[in-house]
Amino acid sequence: MKLFNTLTRQKEEFKPLVPGQVSMYVCGPTVYNYIHIGNARSAIAFDTIRRYFEYKGYKVNYVSNFTDVDDKMINEARAEGTTVPELAERYIQAFLEDTRALNIEEATLHPRATHEIPAIIDFIQTLIDKGYAYEADGDVYYRAKKFADYGHLSDQNIDQLEEGASQHVNDEEQGRKEDPIDFALWKGQKAADEIAWDSPWGKGRPGWHIECSVMSTKYLGDTLDIHGGGQDLEFPHHENEIAQSEAKTGKKFVNYWLHNGFVTVGKDEEKMSKSLHNFVTVHDILKNVDPQVLRFFMASVQYRSQINYSKENLEQAANILGRFKNTLEGINYRLADATEGLPDPDLAKLVTETTAKFEAAMDDDFNVQNALTAIYEALPAVNSNANAEKADKESLRLFAKKLAAWLSVFGLDVDKLLAKEAGNDDAVIEELVAQRTEARKNKDWAKSDELRDQLKEMGVVLKDTPQGTRWSRE
Repeated sequence: MKLFNTLTRQKEEFKPLVPGQVSMYVCGPTVYNYIHIGNARSAIAFDTIRRYFEYKGYKVNYVSNFTDVDDKMINEARAEGTTVPELAERYIQAFLEDTRALNIEEATLHPRATHEIPAIIDFIQTLIDKGYAYEADGDVYYRAKKFADYGHLSDQNIDQLEEGASQHVNDEEQGRKEDPIDFALWKGQKAADEIAWDSPWGKGRPGWHIECSVMSTKYLGDTLDIHGGGQDLEFPHHENEIAQSEAKTGKKFVNYWLHNGFVTVGKDEEKMSKSLHNFVTVHDILKNVDPQVLRFFMASVQYRSQINYSKENLEQAANILGRFKNTLEGINYRLADATEGLPDPDLAKLVTETTAKFEAAMDDDFNVQNALTAIYEALPAVNSNANAEKADKESLRLFAKKLAAWLSVFGLDVDKLLAKEAGNDDAVIEELVAQRTEARKNKDWAKSDELRDQLKEMGVVLKDTPQGTRWSRE
């Protein structure tokens, strides 16, 4: 397997620290609102990556945090007249509800920043003791320039960083900092109603960046196989994580940095974000969109590529998903009949070749588009065999099993995909389909067409095959 490492800007062969195991940390949400589809894109992208590692037989230790205290949360809690912990709990549960709907596997561990305060304080104290951090009027800052490699991950020029930072730091904060690019590890309590914890530097709360350094190294070790997140986190968040973690441990923090692309909206493909007020929450989308379609749409684009969220692109994903569903239904229908099978060397070879193409594409930095193309191109031959007078049932059974495993990598549950929505009129539909079958047998085409139209008005789609007629709801 080869992964594109943001740190080196090239694809590298994946070599885990422990053979057969993957340690993976992915930055989770700040829980002050429902997640938008930009947040969901990251969760889905890395869930797909995790699932492919599991498909390959790896044991994945997947840690993804909740940032449950920061300035945004304090402001939102004030606006709502609630507390930060109450706000966090509400939106953590909403996150879990939305991600379960999208069939995102729950992390091995979901640590919360507020549960790790003692570990955060110890981590900061170590950085102070090593000369990488300093206290100033109740705040603690990290000396960015003291870390020799600062700016490497995001390919930033430190002089330009300093110039840019000096324009965004207010006079009061600048008076506390030794350098404009120094960043906060601990923020002293500024108002009596702010949530705060006791520390050696007075009451306060952790900075955003230190949380992930502490939680990732505490639960996965000083060096991680993979650290993931959105492209917008490269700087300053991930850059600061590297500086903090490596200064503390003296070891390489992460072997492979993976970053997913943005979600854009509209014809102008404007980046989606809460600050631009153009975001759509998953909570609202799922009121009108099938969760499996949304999941497949977002998982079917290579994780580093940009996704344009639109009705048309959702419909295209639904159509492709429908083709996979129809193939599986056709195979299952054929496997259930009593006809004898006939081995087809070409079909057996196609199943083997499709498996190889799928895995080769996914091994190439999780190239999901090429992987899906390999599956899609196999469907005509598979469907043709399923409708043949004598089908290769063993190869069809194997393809169905493989297709279920491949779709599972994309977060799709085949049982749910194939589940028929039960209705009170199922018995009526079955009887009408049987009458139409009898009319076709008697070559009463007028009666057959009349029954087809009647079923269509009931929202029933018919598919005639050599083995009989199948039906489904629209």
